[in-house]
Amino acid sequence: MSAGKLKIFLGYAAGVGKTYQMLEEAQALKARGVDVVIGYFEPHGRKDTIAKTEGLEMIPRKIITYRGSAFEEMDTDTIIARQPQVAVVDEFPHTNVPGSAREKRWEDVLVLLEHGIDVLTTMNVQHLESLNDQMVQITGVKVRETIPDWVVKQADEVIMVDLTPRALLNRLERGVVYAPDKARQALQNFFKESTLVALREMALRQTAHEVEERIEQSDNSSQAIPNAFSSPRVRRLDDAVVIYISDAPSTAMLIRRGKRVADLLGAHCFAVFVAEQGDLSALPKPQRDAVERHLNFARNLHIETRVLIGSDDAQAIVDFARMHQARQIFLPRLTGKGMDRLLGKSFMNRVVSLANDMEVTIVADRRQDAAAVR
Repeated sequence: MSAGKLKIFLGYAAGVGKTYQMLEEAQALKARGVDVVIGYFEPHGRKDTIAKTEGLEMIPRKIITYRGSAFEEMDTDTIIARQPQVAVVDEFPHTNVPGSAREKRWEDVLVLLEHGIDVLTTMNVQHLESLNDQMVQITGVKVRETIPDWVVKQADEVIMVDLTPRALLNRLERGVVYAPDKARQALQNFFKESTLVALREMALRQTAHEVEERIEQSDNSSQAIPNAFSSPRVRRLDDAVVIYISDAPSTAMLIRRGKRVADLLGAHCFAVFVAEQGDLSALPKPQRDAVERHLNFARNLHIETRVLIGSDDAQAIVDFARMHQARQIFLPRLTGKGMDRLLGKSFMNRVVSLANDMEVTIVADRRQDAAAVR
């Protein structure tokens, strides 16, 4: 059985028309004789969108009880048993209620694809894991439901559903997006025009990057351009990005930033921690837990992780970077007081001095500006 194909309708905010466009496509497929079902649909009270479901078979939701309350989730097993050609699945980044077979809806979608079912789904660009920190800077809101970039890159096609911020605000004010009370609250918070402009630009840049990537991939392979996001560009074997892992809370941001740069360069990406014994066993438990959490986070983003043996962190990381012909090293801006602060500065300065043939990027936490030095 061949794997199903994934098509994502991408927007930058609620109300731009992602679900509407997805259902229009589902109706067009049905009109051509394709067997289409709605695996999950979130109406949000939008009458025009609800009307687009007419005539489409809807798979009943699964009821899951959690802490005495009943919740409705997509019934992945029933969809697989029904075996349609295409399943419509709204809200790709959704987190399932505890007790579900899988934690995330995107994991449910991957299962449908494995069973040969094509999937149409929706998401906003700020749910991309690598853009999480930029989202905080733009909106002040940390997105909790994210999708690893590698998942989105597996899509066979991504459709950018665009609407100008002014037109979106008009829809909001007319009550098309939310009920009046919720609309007024949205206008005072997330739905400020300056925020929407920045988010739209983010979505357009992401789409442009993927188009450029496909053109480059096509030029390298002399083959036809794939439909959309599909696989990353051809990797250059002499190019790598190395991310230094510590127990600092800002390490997650560092990992995202380094991974995004590696993807843009088409470079291999490593996340490395340095330990005298070559493992984490000698670390105090709080530090060990933090490092393991960061290494697991890197693995989830499909970053290759290593624990290097060494007593000199700066020398170990630079030697590793040079051995893998790295172009860039990413370090956290280590903060603290007294001796900790001095040691942090000494470490960063030593890496910069040793890596004189590489770019060293020092990334501060989101409340500070990032500084890049050579």
